[in-house]
Amino acid sequence: MSDELPFTGERFIPGVPGEIWYEHWHRYHFAAPLVAGRAVLDIACGTGYGSALLARHAARVTGADLAQPAIDHARARYAAVPHLEFRQADCAALPFPDASFDAVVSFETLEHIAAQEPFLDEVRRVLRPAGLLVLSCPNKVEYTDKRGVPNEFHVRELYREELAALINPRFPHSAWYGQRPSFYSVVWPERGAARGEIFEVGETSADAPSPGHSRPLYFIVLASDAPEAIAGVVPAVSVLADRDEWIYHDYEKVTRGVDAAHRQGNLLAEQMRNLRSQHDEAARRGDERQAAERARFDEQIDIQQRELARRASWRWWLALPLRRLRLALTGKPPWA
Repeated sequence: MSDELPFTGERFIPGVPGEIWYEHWHRYHFAAPLVAGRAVLDIACGTGYGSALLARHAARVTGADLAQPAIDHARARYAAVPHLEFRQADCAALPFPDASFDAVVSFETLEHIAAQEPFLDEVRRVLRPAGLLVLSCPNKVEYTDKRGVPNEFHVRELYREELAALINPRFPHSAWYGQRPSFYSVVWPERGAARGEIFEVGETSADAPSPGHSRPLYFIVLASDAPEAIAGVVPAVSVLADRDEWIYHDYEKVTRGVDAAHRQGNLLAEQMRNLRSQHDEAARRGDERQAAERARFDEQIDIQQRELARRASWRWWLALPLRRLRLALTGKPPWA
């Protein structure tokens, strides 16, 4: 079995570049301290990288996924990680007893399935009293409506009110977070206690910040049937910084490629203008040659028409014997 699974676009594979790398790693880093010391179920764990990260903090972690190849890969890849196991499972019919886990983590699962209600019913069943659900899914307004590019792997995306209608009857207490990858300027203290803040500005209103972020691409919801489970979570702004500045390098590469394509386009446009100029000049010269050729033809036709007119007269016929005699003596035609 290959150590790596192919990236199809349906599940994230560690090492795949772009926004997806930031989105998926950040969610698990955000969830890790929330599930510290707990028995955790990671539903739709995929290749298992997130379950392995959670296992560094949790008492034990079970990663579950419908795809057996993903489970096989995760078992082989993370066999040495303690307190971690992987099970093949349908998220709408989980093979675990009631009240088996202190926390359930499920990132980017809802939008991939039609059985969204049975899935959340199963989550509620396997959670212990006062257990915590950490769930994420795309915000359909920002993810699809505004971008106009449907995801072929998504069965049913949700608006905020639709997601709330699924969660609230099962988990009456919740705290909502928004996630959006972007370019950020981060300021942080080198030592001492720190607090977080986030605000937005625009190019046309850089001097007028607004608090928070108004356009989450994904919702991350913490939900429970117990108010103390949510009250115990201290609200915080979480920032994932890329040590290798992967997206900047990718952005620079794309920008260089665009610049090179722009220069090549300008060169091709200049070559096209030169070719058109040469074509027009050749056509003009061709017109001049054609005009000269037509003039020569017209002159020859005029000469022939005058000769025909002369031969049509009675004087020409009277002088015909003399012209024939001249032709015989000199070898020149009479009109030469």
